Amino acid sequence: MPDLTHGDDVAAVNSLRSAVMRLSRRLKHQRVDESLSPTEMSVLGTLSNCGSATPGELARKEHVQPPSMTRIVALLEAKGLVRLEPHPEDRRQKVVTRTEQAEAMLEESRRKRNAFLAGLVDGLDEDEWAKLRDAAPVLEKLAHL
Repeated sequence: MPDLTHGDDVAAVNSLRSAVMRLSRRLKHQRVDESLSPTEMSVLGTLSNCGSATPGELARKEHVQPPSMTRIVALLEAKGLVRLEPHPEDRRQKVVTRTEQAEAMLEESRRKRNAFLAGLVDGLDEDEWAKLRDAAPVLEKLAHL
């Protein structure tokens, strides 16, 4: 556990927070479709990674309130990026599924953002790149805690 009363740990946590926020902002500018909000893109990414889900499940995964997710899903459906289908076991619910159009857009977005990051990585020396490769799984873990 980091000792947030110790100078080195405080500095490391502060540096990590600042770097992650700056890099996140820069990645958000690498968008394929400017008409989609970051939240809408996140919902599509969740559907791509986890498969179909109910709006309630999406709300929990995205850390938003169910009424907000209902609005987001309606916007995505109007744009042709998701379909609402009957729930196989509960007629009161719907299941949200991404469309082929959404998957193609997500793939293009990933390609563009990966190219952006690859360009940044070109500025690292081999030792820095090795450290970043080693840190990637740890950062992934932090993102999902």
